Amino acid sequence: MRTGRNFVPRQQRRAFLRAAGAMIFLVFVLCAPAPGLPREAPVFDYISVSAAITPPVAEFIIKNIAEASKSNAEGLIIRLDTPGGLDTAMRDIAKAILNAPLPVIVYVAPAGARAASAGVIIVASAHVAAMAPGTNIGAAHPVGIGIGGKMDKTMTQKVENDAAAYAKGIAKKRGRNEEWVQRAVRKSESITAEDALRLHVIDFVASDVDDLLKKMEGKKVDLDGAVKTIKTAGAVVREKTMGARNRILAVLSDPNIAYILLLIGLAGLYFEFSNPGAILPGVIGGISLILAFFAMQTLPVNYAGIALILFSIVLFIAEIKVVSHGILATGGVISLILGSLMLFKTSNSTLRVSWDVLIPAVTITSLFFIGVIFIALKAQLRPKQTGAEGMVGRYGIAVNDIHEGGKVIVEGEYWDAMSDVLIKAGSRIRVVGMDNLKIKVEQVEK
Repeated sequence: MRTGRNFVPRQQRRAFLRAAGAMIFLVFVLCAPAPGLPREAPVFDYISVSAAITPPVAEFIIKNIAEASKSNAEGLIIRLDTPGGLDTAMRDIAKAILNAPLPVIVYVAPAGARAASAGVIIVASAHVAAMAPGTNIGAAHPVGIGIGGKMDKTMTQKVENDAAAYAKGIAKKRGRNEEWVQRAVRKSESITAEDALRLHVIDFVASDVDDLLKKMEGKKVDLDGAVKTIKTAGAVVREKTMGARNRILAVLSDPNIAYILLLIGLAGLYFEFSNPGAILPGVIGGISLILAFFAMQTLPVNYAGIALILFSIVLFIAEIKVVSHGILATGGVISLILGSLMLFKTSNSTLRVSWDVLIPAVTITSLFFIGVIFIALKAQLRPKQTGAEGMVGRYGIAVNDIHEGGKVIVEGEYWDAMSDVLIKAGSRIRVVGMDNLKIKVEQVEK
């Protein structure tokens, strides 16, 4: 027969087991994914870069890498189309991608796009590199940084070796074709998307972003020693664009815009100094000049070019003050042309003033200053219209006999007059000089 003392603990144990089982079941129900509901979709940030590689573009890319990491995005897709750019900006981008805490996918697209020069290094540094059909990559030989893009043989070799070693190191880290990357640097070799895939320069050839996402599914990438498997099933692409600040900086970093702003600034200041108090030309000129100097901080500026442009303005102004029969004006035009050609010290066409902009700008600026010089000289040579000098050469009538004294009417005004010979009253006279307020006249035929 069971005693009450043994029965009560058994009841408690049963109650405890039932409660524990209920709690375990509840936890399982709450934690298990509901059948039929999809898992949280991976998110990829997406940005587009279709410009030369400049500091504002580098800032835009680096900023988005950081933001994508903070938002726990699965990766960042950079659609790239660039003719190249500045070495410093390119290295900043490559460094940010190599040390990114999430996968960075560089996709050269759309068809007709290219990843030239600095673009080659950016593609090589990506965790995943892809290209669209009809695109090309290559021509990464470093351009000159001297005046007019010229460097001596020793400096050329140093720059080339440095760029080749840098490209090889990046390609090796990403497991890509080191030999081809070096050929792109040393021999400016360029290849199509299909050849890039065959030579293991890129990972995929994809027709669009959706195709790229499908091909990346399950790809393993190295994130600073840790292996990450990219998941793209049901991925959401979150497109992000440049903010107003970056767009303005990118526009100002265009060498053509910077050059035009420089000329507008100089012309505005010239007007203000020539006509003090005009205000508007000075305001426009000052703003344009400040923006031009800001833009030139992001470009490979040759200060000898700026000095020549400033010197041309000085020569134009001097032509007005000193009659040199066009010598100073000619020197100003030559100085302006040479300064414009030397303004940016690179042979990279994307970082120089375009001929389509340079020729019209130099022509219009030269004609403008030559026109101002012509008007100023014409005003200086024109007969005086006021004062004592303005009276000489004017005609009038003798009111009475004039010799050592007398009066005449000149343009409706009475004047005291004198003459070397006697002039009868009523005779037509012409003013030949003036002494204080007394004019000297001579008789003229009708």
